Amino acid sequence: MTDTPARLLNLLSLLQTPREWPGSELAERLDVSPRTIRRDIDRLRDLGYPVEASRGSVGGYRLVAGTAMPPLLLDDEEAVAIAVGLRAGAGHAIEGVDEASVRALAKLEQVLPSRLRHRVSSLQKATVPLTRGDGSTIDPQTLTVIASTVTGREQLRFAYRSGDGTASKRQVEPYRLVSTGSRWYLVAYDLDREDWRTFRVDRVSNPFATGARFTPRELPTESGDAAEFFARSMSRMQPDLRIDVTFRAPADFVTARLPASLGVPESTGEHSCRLRSVSSDSLEWVALRLALVDCEFTAHGPSSLVTYLSDLGARLTRASSAAGPGADQK
Repeated sequence: MTDTPARLLNLLSLLQTPREWPGSELAERLDVSPRTIRRDIDRLRDLGYPVEASRGSVGGYRLVAGTAMPPLLLDDEEAVAIAVGLRAGAGHAIEGVDEASVRALAKLEQVLPSRLRHRVSSLQKATVPLTRGDGSTIDPQTLTVIASTVTGREQLRFAYRSGDGTASKRQVEPYRLVSTGSRWYLVAYDLDREDWRTFRVDRVSNPFATGARFTPRELPTESGDAAEFFARSMSRMQPDLRIDVTFRAPADFVTARLPASLGVPESTGEHSCRLRSVSSDSLEWVALRLALVDCEFTAHGPSSLVTYLSDLGARLTRASSAAGPGADQK
């Protein structure tokens, strides 16, 4: 193999497998001399790849952890597996999967060959995820388009459906994506309205990167933090819920089944605990998450939550008794 760049890429691909490679085996694999392998190893080190060499009859080369993250080489199967995993996580806003994951997905899909992009898409369409019902499903392509415009400082155009169903066209300067663990939101400057806005990504459709570059504006917050701006935006849209709930179960049992955004309950006994927290989530979502803890509980407040849970319980009771006894029998 006389093409040096191609040989270096092949050498790097071999070294990124978790094993130690004898120089003679690398030379045989790449059809070059051991001396050429030594020179190529030095080139990789110059590029920032921490290649460690061991001496002796069974010595060889291996890639070790360094102080920086050099580029990775992935084979077809690895690239598909990572893209599918990132798509699944990003598309359902799983708690802990944040903007960094979406940026990684955007970068990966940008360089995937068309044949691999087709495989990723086919596998995603053929797979039905078991979701928890506490968030809205999002087309991963929508997220990657938005993420790429945030990173590239490129104006974004999209169709948007508001909470009351009103449809509109928006052109914005995207600033940041924010994940709450149940939904994704876009913080952006709306060019037509000449003001900052927060958009639910599951209500965005047909996103299009216009190619027009912009210089990011300063957020109207003291810290310039998108998460802080988002929190203020949500608090203006709906009042916070001051939750006060007693569970008839140990605190660790309840904590494991509650989203972290709802807070951590305090133990009040061996088989009881109490949750006092403030949530900016919707009343319906909070009620659903409390019910999914799967234990007896009593809601002390707010009154809107107590009323909603009472109405929901009555509705569920009517639903379960409407068919009458023996309805499942043929």
